[in-house]
Amino acid sequence: MIICEDLLFSHGAQVEKYSAADYIFEEGTSAKFYMQIKYGTVKLNTFLEDGKEFVHGFPFEGHCIGESYLFTGHHYAVNAIAVTSCEIIRVPKNKLLNILLEKPSLMLALNKYTADRLHFRYLVSSFLAISDPMIKLEKLFDHIKSYFGYEEAYSFLIPYTRQQIATLTGLRVETVIRNIKKMHKQKLVKLDSTRIYY
Repeated sequence: MIICEDLLFSHGAQVEKYSAADYIFEEGTSAKFYMQIKYGTVKLNTFLEDGKEFVHGFPFEGHCIGESYLFTGHHYAVNAIAVTSCEIIRVPKNKLLNILLEKPSLMLALNKYTADRLHFRYLVSSFLAISDPMIKLEKLFDHIKSYFGYEEAYSFLIPYTRQQIATLTGLRVETVIRNIKKMHKQKLVKLDSTRIYY
């Protein structure tokens, strides 16, 4: 988690519950709350003019969403939609700013988190230039395994479904399934039912 839940609650935070497919915030609206995921998975996306969806990420428990917009006058350029049932801790923007003034080290932690997410978005954007599906999958898996501090082979459970992997890499889900099976045959991943270990 980015900011200790007890600290957020001591500054007036409340928990909001969302069902799958509920909007947590919408593109074009203003940021009024710091939001940290207590439980569940969220999809950050943009709908393009042709109706297609571009997914920026799937943050889950412990991650915050839309935090960078609290420091600008810009409206959200993305939607946040619950993928699963979610509980989101929300604290008003002015109260978050008070927390950060009281504890400047949290601003550094928040900046590092935002920088890590920006790096992930750059990585995902680079997939557009890669034609080999297996290289896309390896780059994605390498990054998230490293981010969570795992090194040993098959020690990391990929936290995404095959559909979410397809969405993040710009591949069709059938292509993801086929290439994960190839990676399994080449001993790059280990499969256990629907779980993928890298």
